[in-house]
Amino acid sequence: MTTTTTLSARDTAFVRDFHTMSEFGATANGGVDRQAASIPDGQQRQWLKELLEAKGFTVKFDRAGNEWGLFEAVPGAPYVVVGSHMDSQPTAGRYDGAYGVLAAAHAAFRLVEKWGASGPDGQPKFNIAVVNWFNEEGSRFKPSMMGSSVYTGKLELETALATTDAVGVTVRDALDAIGCRGDYEGPEAAYCAEIHIEQGRSMEREGITIGLVHSNWAANKYEFVVHGEQAHTGSTVIADRKDALLGASMLVVAARELADKFPGVLHTSVGQLNVYPNSPVVVPSRVNLLLDLRSADEAVLAEADALLHRRIAEIERLANIMVERNHSHSWPVTPYQPEGVELAAKVAADLGLTSKQVMTLAGHDSTNMKDLVPTVMLFVPSVDGISHNEHEYTTDEDIVAGLAMLTEVVNRLCNGVLED
Repeated sequence: MTTTTTLSARDTAFVRDFHTMSEFGATANGGVDRQAASIPDGQQRQWLKELLEAKGFTVKFDRAGNEWGLFEAVPGAPYVVVGSHMDSQPTAGRYDGAYGVLAAAHAAFRLVEKWGASGPDGQPKFNIAVVNWFNEEGSRFKPSMMGSSVYTGKLELETALATTDAVGVTVRDALDAIGCRGDYEGPEAAYCAEIHIEQGRSMEREGITIGLVHSNWAANKYEFVVHGEQAHTGSTVIADRKDALLGASMLVVAARELADKFPGVLHTSVGQLNVYPNSPVVVPSRVNLLLDLRSADEAVLAEADALLHRRIAEIERLANIMVERNHSHSWPVTPYQPEGVELAAKVAADLGLTSKQVMTLAGHDSTNMKDLVPTVMLFVPSVDGISHNEHEYTTDEDIVAGLAMLTEVVNRLCNGVLED
């Protein structure tokens, strides 16, 4: 990682904007709660709009709620899309996603200033578009990476807009309530770049400032509904019970046992349980739960998936319940374009920043974009690997180094370095 240095005036302005951005949806413990299309999400989107417009960018919302800051330096040319997401988990850190959007904005500001000062001979080949993707986290509306999935054609717009949250509010109504559903189709992309915190410990442990993401882990995500039968917790004989929560609990344990069977190679989790009727004296009749399996080894993922589904049949018998199996979404191991990884490595070397190739275990909007256009994904370190937690932290020196790295990567993309 970088050592402590005195920040330049431009870097100080970036850090100051980061702290301002972190006030939207701020929590008492130093994090944020800025779930998709919530009031704080709408407030920070308006703030970002004003920030971009003050620098001469045109801001538009597309039909899926993605926020675009457009600068057309070359009339009619496609755009280099750069950004991440500003929505968050319910009690989340300040850096996940949001850092990448603000870094994209400041990188774009620096490039536009450079183009303005260089005259006609210094103009780029491609325009630049800063993007704040809608509902990357998937905490309020499922699935995750919703906005980029619509933009890349992986999810139908109407399916996304009709999706409801836990209390029945649709994406369409939630976006309309904060004034962030437009009629823009989105720009034509030529390339894409995203920077993000690592959300792991490997870079910090190795003293690496920039992670060059070369591929993503595969993932299978499921929404299971465990069906039992409502009964009195005091008077109903144990043998007669069809306890949905018991069955759901056995699924939670089964997922962990699978991870233990493939240590370090397979990650599993159950991140959400909804219990009905959730009364202290009623045996639950239904539990909805989200379970996911992730691995960089698709053979391991397939084996674990088969073991899980065999285990479900056993759980149904042992708990006297029925499990409704719904596939949420999944993605395979897919590489980022090697030429983009090579470009990023050259930039890091030119800037004197230590780097190494890494994989991303989490999903990001860039994992959608790389299937559409050549995409560069970058990481900066996470202190102690903490993420999706209010104590998530990356040093100012590292976020500033990441900004410098992103700026030069986007500069070269805009100048057509990969065209040959």
